[in-house]
Amino acid sequence: MASQLISAPTAPRRLEGKVAIITGGASGIGECTAKLFVHHGAKVVIADIQDDLGQALCATALGGPTNSLYVHCDVTDESQIKAAVETAVKAFGKLDIMMNNAGIADPSKPRIIDNQKEDFERVISVNVTGVFLGIKHAAQAMIPVKTGSIISTASLASYVGGSASHAYTCSKHAVVGLTKNAAVELGQFGIRVNCLSPFAMVTPLATRFVGLEGEEFEMAMNSMANLKGVTLRTEDVANAALFLASDESRYVSGHNLLIDGGFGITNPNIKIFEYPQN
Repeated sequence: MASQLISAPTAPRRLEGKVAIITGGASGIGECTAKLFVHHGAKVVIADIQDDLGQALCATALGGPTNSLYVHCDVTDESQIKAAVETAVKAFGKLDIMMNNAGIADPSKPRIIDNQKEDFERVISVNVTGVFLGIKHAAQAMIPVKTGSIISTASLASYVGGSASHAYTCSKHAVVGLTKNAAVELGQFGIRVNCLSPFAMVTPLATRFVGLEGEEFEMAMNSMANLKGVTLRTEDVANAALFLASDESRYVSGHNLLIDGGFGITNPNIKIFEYPQN
């Protein structure tokens, strides 16, 4: 399938000279975004716990130590988040973009009475506390220079009930609230804070949760989607992250950018727009 990353061979490099950290950047949305950011001129630090994947990504697709580096980072450990930010600043001189993308899901148990407290707390720790720590330490690097873009990966589950587990849904709602609060505080320093909320697509997290792979997963999601004739892929989310990271969105802050093809505003019980089938 054709990549959506590069729209034209002569397109300007929209992140020229910028430095980014991407947590959870070794696979899925993070990997795709890292490739796109480097293509557009950024230096990228991959912060992840998937050491083999992260190191291989930096060594090959991201152009080696000139353009990228990998740091082991458990986002629930504040010392590791702090070290990742310090490493980026030491290696590349600054931090312009922080993408809090690391996230997990708990086992799929629809009934709340079957859910376990330890599973709930583990999801909240990674998906909420990890984002909080990412914003906190990115802000420490950005406040003195009075500029920066902080982006967090939320989800369809940040605004629609019943699309994911209780823990995951709570965590993504919390990411939106934290995004808004941080945007209000950090605006005085010229720092923008936004988040992305995509519909389901093929990523390691989503396919494990649903129990389907590849085209079978995409067919199932497309059958539920509002926007027909297009399949959401990680490239689409990476392009949205590129917009929020770049100066093109210089007056966008506190925003939850929905990448859902209109799914979240659709009531499937309302049929007034149905066309007769030929």
